Amino acid sequence: MTLKGFVSGAAFALLSYAPAMAQQPVKIGMVTTLSGPGGYLGADMRDAFNLAIEMEGGKLGGVPVQVLVEDDALKPGQGKEIAERFMKTERVKLLTGIIFSNVAGAVVPDVLDNGGVYVSPNAGPSNFAGKECHANYFVVSWQNDTLHESAGQNATNLGFKRAVVLAPNYQAGRDAISGFKRFFKGEVLGEIYTRLDQTDFAPEMAQVRAAKPDVVFQFHPGGLGITFARQYQQAGLLETIPMVVASPSLDSVILKAIGDAALGIHISSHWNSDLPNAANKEFVAAFQKKYGRIPSYYASQGYDTARAIGAALKGTGGKVDDTKAFSDAMRKADFQSVRGDFKFGPNNHPINDWYSLRVERASDGNLAIVTKAKILENHSDFYAKDCKM
Repeated sequence: MTLKGFVSGAAFALLSYAPAMAQQPVKIGMVTTLSGPGGYLGADMRDAFNLAIEMEGGKLGGVPVQVLVEDDALKPGQGKEIAERFMKTERVKLLTGIIFSNVAGAVVPDVLDNGGVYVSPNAGPSNFAGKECHANYFVVSWQNDTLHESAGQNATNLGFKRAVVLAPNYQAGRDAISGFKRFFKGEVLGEIYTRLDQTDFAPEMAQVRAAKPDVVFQFHPGGLGITFARQYQQAGLLETIPMVVASPSLDSVILKAIGDAALGIHISSHWNSDLPNAANKEFVAAFQKKYGRIPSYYASQGYDTARAIGAALKGTGGKVDDTKAFSDAMRKADFQSVRGDFKFGPNNHPINDWYSLRVERASDGNLAIVTKAKILENHSDFYAKDCKM
């Protein structure tokens, strides 16, 4: 080969190789809550999502990614503004991160109307699960009601007959009470709706005391859960009326904050740090090493969401613009979940196993959330039957 031929061949090889070397990272827009009483929920989710990327050397599914993160401050209007900026200025097609259902209600329709894909690591409001389901809308966590259906089943299994139920008066709170009532076989003596910004629950405690139930179910995530549990104990109710909750009302952060006030509380969840599958063991160890704390279930969902997106990116060769191809790849759920087996139902919401957990004192004297038994297996949500895609 002549020198000219060699140079031409080398130049062609370099030109052929250049696109692979210069692959632009896929931008992922993360709108989440990082401030206020619920700020740690978004922080845990974000940290675990980023951990999954770090564990893959800056990639998901072998594809370089860039995560753009902004705080919605639990304000629907602010979340909508951030998402619109991501889509218009940064040309983002793939969004995630929302913790609260009222923010999701403002953001998700805009994302879908603009031809994007939204993958939820937490919020799963009922109104997007049935007739308003969408091929480009995925929920990796759960549909809101199913969380609390598991609590209703747990309360029934534990033999409770008369309940008072409490939750904030917004979409997820209403879904919570609907879900609990759907699976609780006893009598609901009263439904009490609180506020998302509430700090004093004395009137509600008085109502609980007057009703004399044999169990209380409450849904108050993040800082609300800390405040409610502390005041429940201070009111002297913890010793006389047991509490059954789903995991948002008693996660690892709330447990650390309220200490002995959590002892004996019954919890239901789709995930716990002690689940024995290999993916979960790897995740929990990596999270504790990186951040120096036990991951919450918000973290587990953030990690699974990153892995699910990674599987879809791998399936499309890193392309998101063809949203049908990306959504088809997402639907396969070809990744190792920290929950064990993972699959999406017909409305792109997960089909989960649910477990009964309890706060107990471990052999080292510390409090721990311990998995006790399986409550529901391969449980789909109530609204999936109404989804036609």
